[in-house]
Amino acid sequence: MRTVLAALIAGILFGVGLTVSQMVNPSKVWNFLDIFGSWDPSLAFVLAGATGTAAIGFHLVRRRAAPLFAPEFQIPTTRAIEPRLLCGAAIFGIGWGLAGLCPGPALADLAIGPGDIGFFVAAMLAGMVAFRVQTG
Repeated sequence: MRTVLAALIAGILFGVGLTVSQMVNPSKVWNFLDIFGSWDPSLAFVLAGATGTAAIGFHLVRRRAAPLFAPEFQIPTTRAIEPRLLCGAAIFGIGWGLAGLCPGPALADLAIGPGDIGFFVAAMLAGMVAFRVQTG
């Protein structure tokens, strides 16, 4: 139960952060990505804050023997840059540029306007299912 409660609190905090930073607003994201047009650099502060927070979190994680609600940490060990990783990153970037949303903000946006974002989330989930079926 503690694990579910911790996940719920983390999810709510993440969703509120995405909403406050306007990452759930596709036009805000498009303006951030449009560096040769109507560029809006404000999301760079969101990126800097997230990177700083993650750096502190990883530093603290390395000091612990195990997480609070699991027997061990699940930290990736591979550092290989494979074609599959590059293709996935390219697909993610293209989708982010076209839709102005990535998975986290899209799910948070469901609470704000489910009608507008429902098609994107359905397509995203269909892609996830197709990947699972394809990879077995």
